[in-house]
Amino acid sequence: MTGMSTPRIDTTAADHQSTPRYSAHRLKGKQRGALALQGLAGTQPISTLSAHHGVSRKFVYQQMHKASEALEHAFDNEVSEEAVLFYLPVTKAWLKQAVIGLVLLCHGSYRGVIEFLRDVLDIRLCLGTVHNIVQAAVTRAQQINTAQDLSRARASTHDELFQASLPVLAGLDLDSLYCYLLAVERHRDAETWAIHLLDLKAQGLHPDYTLADGARGLRASQALAWPDVPCEGDVFHALRDFTKVANQLEKRAYACIAKRTAIEGEMQKATERKQGQRLSTALAQARAQEPLSIRLADDVQTLLEWLHHDVLAPNGLDTHSRTELYQFITEALARLESFNVRRIRPLRRRLERERAALLGFATRLDQGLKAIADQHHLPLASVRELFALQRLLPTTQAYWAQATRLHRQLRGQFYAAQKAVRELATHLLRASSRIENFNGRLRGYFFLRRQLGPCYLDLLRFFFNLHPFQRSQRPKRVGKTPAELLTGKSHPHWLELLGFTRFTRATQAP
Repeated sequence: MTGMSTPRIDTTAADHQSTPRYSAHRLKGKQRGALALQGLAGTQPISTLSAHHGVSRKFVYQQMHKASEALEHAFDNEVSEEAVLFYLPVTKAWLKQAVIGLVLLCHGSYRGVIEFLRDVLDIRLCLGTVHNIVQAAVTRAQQINTAQDLSRARASTHDELFQASLPVLAGLDLDSLYCYLLAVERHRDAETWAIHLLDLKAQGLHPDYTLADGARGLRASQALAWPDVPCEGDVFHALRDFTKVANQLEKRAYACIAKRTAIEGEMQKATERKQGQRLSTALAQARAQEPLSIRLADDVQTLLEWLHHDVLAPNGLDTHSRTELYQFITEALARLESFNVRRIRPLRRRLERERAALLGFATRLDQGLKAIADQHHLPLASVRELFALQRLLPTTQAYWAQATRLHRQLRGQFYAAQKAVRELATHLLRASSRIENFNGRLRGYFFLRRQLGPCYLDLLRFFFNLHPFQRSQRPKRVGKTPAELLTGKSHPHWLELLGFTRFTRATQAP
């Protein structure tokens, strides 16, 4: 019917009935807490939070008030300095644990332990009691050390350090950092080393390869005990000696420059007095010697750079190329030897003698790269380039240019091969830095030698092997002990292995 208006239907009530506005009873505790935190943060209006969660604004304010009171209570309810946190039952067994912990964890001396117990706990122990407690721990540690199973050690390193003019023979598993040898001896000859290596062989130690410096007794002993195990050379010591020679030649070149400059100054003054004839011979010799010294220093420095960054570096070069470049370096040193026999000849002879040992890692690298290439069905040359890419910084343009080219070439296999190459680079060890670091840790405990004698090394070996790593560049090591990493099995706490029962708090702090 025309002329009559169509009635309007209000649908607001129907919408509210279909979607209830107030659903506060449906919110769980965590949801209410999240709502309160959003309200306290002030990032959104209260009305927006109310509409989003389907609750009233009054409900939102209530949750915010509860959260605010909880925060105030948490910060205002601080424990006073005099409040009792927990009670500690001090028994003889606990005192023994405290003594062992102070000695090994805190590097405390015997007298330092006595003073701590006296001043902090009002307990007086004599020096002999502390010694007996530590000696008992040494006896138990020796029993545990002799029961070690070394069959899973695949790569080992050996070194010698000196204490009180006596050599300390040390052996370490490269992957787990488990110390299987730590003994002080009067000699470090081949026979002494061979006796220890044969004892370790009886405990299951037969690695695929070992890593050591140029100590002749150590290398001769391995040839007797493990004739089929290759002993690779430590590149650090070779590069260090080469660098030392290069620095000495550089200093000599600068000395020649300074000498020539000084003679020229004296010559100028003497010429003004018409007495320059007496310095002409010395000036001629200085001018002739200066370019020779500079050229010798530059040539040796260049050879050092080739050895460091090409021959002994973890790059994509194959063993044959490394060997040829190594041979070229030694021949070049032989030609330069006549200019400085005293410094260059010992270096050249050492490099020639240790060539096979220093290039031992290259064979392992070739085998690893070939295995990756076969596994992913990739060209070996591309895998070598991918390995060399790891030496470039990801923040450089050269890295991304090379990475982009290899990604286009390898396509879907790029990331899988890159992961395998990085894993190979992580385990490609060329220097004995790990056992050198271990030796540095030992020096903080050398004071125990005066109280315990040589047997203190047995206690330290037990402690280092069964004490967990607090931090490490490898995340898998954090929180685990070297013994766990070597055997793949967990073990009780080191204090429990010594026969103690660890203290556990019965109540928590208020």
